[in-house]
Amino acid sequence: MGIGLLASKQTQSDSRQSQKSARANESSAGDSPLRLLNAARRGATAQLGELLQCYRNYLTILARAQIGRRLQARVSPSDVVQETMLEAVRDFGQFHGTTEREFVVWLRQIFVNNLMRFVAVHVHTAKRDVRVEVSMQQLSNSLSSTVAGFDRFVVANVSSPSAAAVRRETGVLVADQLTKLPAHYREVIVLRNLQGMPFEEVAQEMGRSTGSVRMLWMRAIDRFRSLLEESGLVADGLSARQTSSDGADAL
Repeated sequence: MGIGLLASKQTQSDSRQSQKSARANESSAGDSPLRLLNAARRGATAQLGELLQCYRNYLTILARAQIGRRLQARVSPSDVVQETMLEAVRDFGQFHGTTEREFVVWLRQIFVNNLMRFVAVHVHTAKRDVRVEVSMQQLSNSLSSTVAGFDRFVVANVSSPSAAAVRRETGVLVADQLTKLPAHYREVIVLRNLQGMPFEEVAQEMGRSTGSVRMLWMRAIDRFRSLLEESGLVADGLSARQTSSDGADAL
């Protein structure tokens, strides 16, 4: 076989491979939450599962911010998230929205109901304690503060290099970046920025000195800011100006 024919076959092979890669990239890019939501509303079960996975990090961070370390021995954030996912699949027919924002609000309401039930079952019935008596209104207020905390991490409605980031829910994108941090970095940011704890209380929660927690927080914030910017978001509100009034108390 001549060299020219071999080169021709190799070129054809490369071309086919490039076309396959392009199609794969188009498919990946097409699987946006909104596309998955629309497919799920048409009855595509697999797409509903993929859609829910887009929000696992978001719900997990929300759960951690609402469940203080004192309660984690009884109420696992992962259990609350898993139950929320299962109920979302079961009750998806009751969702009538068409946007990601509407879906996130709907999913968050299921999450709140589950969190209340888990706290009631695993804490209140086991040992009634006035320190853990939590009303639905208290939980809703605490959750609203945490959700607002997500938005404070980035500049709202910015023109970003990432067109996808502009269209997505800010809190979901921020949670995805938080999840990429080492556990101790993520923990100090959740306690300080989302729960709004003073450094002294963060130190007690983490079993560290106040000075070491301050240093840890500054390193965590630097890394987190880099992750946000790498993802196309413009970091904001990541300074020592944040105080305990910026967030909600943990349960």
